[in-house]
Amino acid sequence: MEDTICAVATLVGESSINVIRVSGNNSIKIVNKIFDKDLSKKNTHTITYGFIIENDEKIDEVLVSVFKSPKSFTTEDIVEINVHGGNITVNKVMELLISNGARLAEPGEFLKRAFLNGRIDLTQAEAVGDLINAQTEGSRKMALKGIDKTIFNEISVLKQKILSLIANIEVNIDYPEYEDAVIVTKKIIKENLSEVKATINALLKNSKKGLLIKNGLKISIVGKPNVGKSSLLNLLLNENKAIVTNIKGTTRDIVEGNLIIDGVKVDILDTAGIHQTDDVVESIGVKKSLQAINDSDLILFVIDSEFGFDLEDELILNKVKEKNVLVIYNKSDKNNNYKCDKLAKFNNINISTFDKKCLDTINNKISEIFDLKYIGESNYTYISNARQIGLLNNSIKIISEIETALKKDYEVDMIEIDLRRLWNTLSSITGEVNDNDLLNEIFSKFCLGK
Repeated sequence: MEDTICAVATLVGESSINVIRVSGNNSIKIVNKIFDKDLSKKNTHTITYGFIIENDEKIDEVLVSVFKSPKSFTTEDIVEINVHGGNITVNKVMELLISNGARLAEPGEFLKRAFLNGRIDLTQAEAVGDLINAQTEGSRKMALKGIDKTIFNEISVLKQKILSLIANIEVNIDYPEYEDAVIVTKKIIKENLSEVKATINALLKNSKKGLLIKNGLKISIVGKPNVGKSSLLNLLLNENKAIVTNIKGTTRDIVEGNLIIDGVKVDILDTAGIHQTDDVVESIGVKKSLQAINDSDLILFVIDSEFGFDLEDELILNKVKEKNVLVIYNKSDKNNNYKCDKLAKFNNINISTFDKKCLDTINNKISEIFDLKYIGESNYTYISNARQIGLLNNSIKIISEIETALKKDYEVDMIEIDLRRLWNTLSSITGEVNDNDLLNEIFSKFCLGK
């Protein structure tokens, strides 16, 4: 933390501008050595025009921004140098900074310093990573809820309930003569824990929606050969992504594409027709299809409405019957009302891949199955981070242990030990209780310059 660090904060390459970020107690002093203006005399949050120089030789024409401590992202002095794009110029300026006392930042080190200096909490830091990686409008909105401390505030309310219990128990034990103190009974503990548990369970329930927004859906199109799987893929993507012929076995490998349904990213996989075959290449494709079934959130099981459900379809049904399935009765232009009793328990629709109007029918059904319209109309306050979800699950386990202790009539001062465990677990979510190995693992996942 005593070092002054530097890194390129933008993607290096052919571009009009690249930004080099410098942070630390000596950032202004170091940049002054290679800049033709004195930044120490500049006010915070100002931009200065000038040149990067080396031995009186101009290296680049730049704009330099100064953010003085503590009003900066890391709470340290930060200097950002806007240089012209291109590897040569960027590398040269970085070389000058390092030779004058800065060191190359580690991945995520600026963000880590912001956390360690109290500028942000751990939920905000992880939300920054989610914002960087956001691929849909929904995931962007959800990440911003983490950055603006919405998640932090929800966890803080839970922590305060537990802390109040612990504090009052301590007063009851150490100062029994203090008449104004609330006497913490097992009933009071149970009532407060019930409220905390209900809130955590609600957060965990909604986290499934959060994971859906963050990770998207993976959908596989399966069926026997020549039922219209590739045509369905092309319809969903609105492009000729997959080769379509009337020859069985045309698709021998996974063909992928993606789209957005009600703000959620959807990865679509067109699989090879699942059937018995002696062809080596086809058999590999069939194996990949079976793996795709296991990995998918939804299976689009395509049935040929013209010829109906047969033995080959029966074999595929045995592979997908435990999965989330939407039966697509294709070729409704041949048989508009075909249904199969064996598939009655699944969601189903009748379509023709030749009719583009059916695209809305499919998308609406997928949206209905996963309640995507509700997600799109929500306020996006969801927890989607695996570490945070794991700690919430651990909190539920601790609450269950306390509830068991209450039933067994344990003394309140014994129960306080588990209340402290619960408080520490919730504090770990926001980073108020942490260990260095965990922090190093979290921040190492960020790119250089962040």
